[in-house]
Amino acid sequence: MKRISNISILIAALALIVSSCSKDLDTTPLDPEVVTAADIFDNPAAYKQVLAKLYAGLAVSGQDGPAGNADIAGIDEGFGQYLRGYWYHQEFPTDEAVIAWNDQTIKDFHWQSWGSSDVFITAMYYRIFYQIAACNEFIRETTDAKLDERGVSGQLRTDIGYFRAEARFLRALSYWHAMDLFANPPFVTEKDKVGYFFPEQIQRADLFEYIEQELLDIEPMLIDARMNEYGRADKGAAWTLLAKLYLNAEVYAGEARYTDCITYCNRVIDAGYALAPEYDELFLADNGQKQAVVNEIIYSINFDGIRTTTYGGTNFIIHAAIGGEMTPLDYGVADGWGGLRTTSAFVDLFPDETGEDDKRAMFFTEGQSKEINDISLFTDGYAVTKFKNITSEGVQGSDPNFVDTDFPMFRLGDVYLMYAEAVLRGGAGGDQGTALAYVNDLRERAEAETVNELTLDFILDERARELYWECHRRTDLVRYGLLTGGEYLWPWKGNAKQGIATDDKYNIFPIPASDISANPNLTQNPDY
Repeated sequence: MKRISNISILIAALALIVSSCSKDLDTTPLDPEVVTAADIFDNPAAYKQVLAKLYAGLAVSGQDGPAGNADIAGIDEGFGQYLRGYWYHQEFPTDEAVIAWNDQTIKDFHWQSWGSSDVFITAMYYRIFYQIAACNEFIRETTDAKLDERGVSGQLRTDIGYFRAEARFLRALSYWHAMDLFANPPFVTEKDKVGYFFPEQIQRADLFEYIEQELLDIEPMLIDARMNEYGRADKGAAWTLLAKLYLNAEVYAGEARYTDCITYCNRVIDAGYALAPEYDELFLADNGQKQAVVNEIIYSINFDGIRTTTYGGTNFIIHAAIGGEMTPLDYGVADGWGGLRTTSAFVDLFPDETGEDDKRAMFFTEGQSKEINDISLFTDGYAVTKFKNITSEGVQGSDPNFVDTDFPMFRLGDVYLMYAEAVLRGGAGGDQGTALAYVNDLRERAEAETVNELTLDFILDERARELYWECHRRTDLVRYGLLTGGEYLWPWKGNAKQGIATDDKYNIFPIPASDISANPNLTQNPDY
């Protein structure tokens, strides 16, 4: 995750292939400062360094700290960071988060009124395909033929096998994001040569099949679950992503795969992961350093206030959620950005707003109104205090301007709830008694009242209580048929204070108009 400037020059060049109308790359560098793949991989240490850049692609936005030498152009680096963009798309169209700012079209996410020229949607789209392009190139450069040419053998050769599988996992993860958000995106793999061409479009069901097969193929090539370095993918991460694919298979591919979801949830659970004793410690500055917390985290995006300085990621989530009468230092940061709050519909999912009856209810209410009359006013809507740059010992993180808090993209709590939902939806290989026990394990940790019966509606609400602000809510509401339409309304859905019905086309995002114009192989998503 450290800055790797020469590696980054190489990978930044690779991003040219994400444009559907890219320039011809079949040229010879004249500039002696230009670094090529041949130069990079002459150094045996480069393989892990480039892999680090692939992981860093989810955490930072460029090569030079929070602002400077960006990976993608056309948007502020903070707004263009991968996790921040993904968070916008997964949280803002739902009941879990609103923002006070008036930056360009950002509130169109709340209104569910975005269009194909939206700058934030476009940035997320190109960020995803920048990441895919970088993974493709690493995979190209780590074939057996390439390694034979370079005389790579021994332990390094073995390690590169793991690195290559991890790169394929990261590519599958980004293609999952592309499929979930954009449904029918362009499709490029390492088999496509770098150069001038128009990528073909892939249909959602076909992309589902591709991602599934990739994960199944790399499963034996990955390091065993819980045996890799923290923050790197292993079998547990692949199993969790497969479980998430199968849970949503009816949305993605029109076919129920709940039995398969249970199969891979069981593999994760049987691998020895364990719930962290304290819920709040999952979201603190030392969450990657306490073994009891790491035992629950299956895959994380890692941040460090000194080494991964960004205005995106958890730095955004923490800073932007502080304003009004809140004291920033109480959350381990020097200042607040006065942006993020939640809606009363989400608050009402808890038995009370103080956290007394469910410790997961982490709201700052002093000086804040529960109802949002003016969405641009930070004090309208309760603030959320779930993520902090404070350690479990109450000590501020390493830097008050950039946080140390890692983002748990996959964790055991989610797997328990996926198992329970898949059982209720008729999947085989599990049972309702076990599902109930898993859900009550989560509720007991939260000091919430245990339950005697599970329903699908209860599971949806429990997923919100357990997983809010962790980039699950939009996908969950789509799966339940509640993101759009009028069956479930929340404040400011459809740009109305009490919420109104919205068009079903907003279950997916449009392919950016810029790419539709550039690539004759692409067809826009319906009704955009």
